[in-house]
Amino acid sequence: MSKKAFFHLPGLFEFHKLYSLFLPLFYEHHEYFYDWCEIGSIYGSPKDCLWGGGRVELGDADVNDVLALLKKYKVSPRFTFSNSLLTKEHLSDKSCNFLCKIFNQEASLSTGIIIHSDLLLNYLKAEFTNFYFISSTTKVLTNFEEFLKELDREEFKYIVPDFRLNKEFKKLDALSDKRKDKVEFLLNECCFYGCSDRKKCYEEVSRKNLGIFEGEYICTAPYIGEGYSFSRAMENPGFISVNDIMEKYLPMGFSNFKIEGRGLGSALVLEFLLYYMVKPQYHIHVREKIYLDNMLDLF
Repeated sequence: MSKKAFFHLPGLFEFHKLYSLFLPLFYEHHEYFYDWCEIGSIYGSPKDCLWGGGRVELGDADVNDVLALLKKYKVSPRFTFSNSLLTKEHLSDKSCNFLCKIFNQEASLSTGIIIHSDLLLNYLKAEFTNFYFISSTTKVLTNFEEFLKELDREEFKYIVPDFRLNKEFKKLDALSDKRKDKVEFLLNECCFYGCSDRKKCYEEVSRKNLGIFEGEYICTAPYIGEGYSFSRAMENPGFISVNDIMEKYLPMGFSNFKIEGRGLGSALVLEFLLYYMVKPQYHIHVREKIYLDNMLDLF
């Protein structure tokens, strides 16, 4: 395979403790990991981040601790600023601007912004010079022609399409190399494949983050009451397996893959990392290094 897979991992502020253990393993025991595997970034946002588009109740790691870990291992951070309902008055938010100021000064880290709002995009481009931008999956790009238009926007380095475009292999393979380099696939979505209200769901999260609770949207998708299940995600028609990456996407020329899971528990996120990045014979080694010992009781 001529390309490597760059994984974009969830929980920059949400799972700092997990990554403080996982990153040393990745960089010091690379024999545990697939040789075609690299860390492209870790994404997330601090708790109660106004510009955030989801999981705003999480992300309580100290900014200085996060920054120190990223600098030590030279990992690109990404901020999930994907709120779709921002207005001009929101652009002056002090905590978000302070966060941007700190990371804009760390040009060597190559900080990315996952973004939905063009209003925020234009503001950040004008105020901060060292960021790159990722078009958020919250735009729900299910129409391939609309996806192509988004790929051709020069302001975005990467585009995350809706997971229901993941298996459009004929159309995807026909993309130019330049376009392929910008595609970032969402791997492990558990959402109902036939959902027609996905954009409404994302808008509801944005609305709550802004403190607007009128006309609450209620999801009616199957299994909504059961929460996320990795086994069910694997049965989703849009799911991308590790074999799919090796046998289809990398040979086609794609190299960027996003693992979702900021709102889940760190144990489940670790299972995602094991599945996608770690050779099966070393799963136990990673578990032992992170949490498993011979005196651990489950019950």
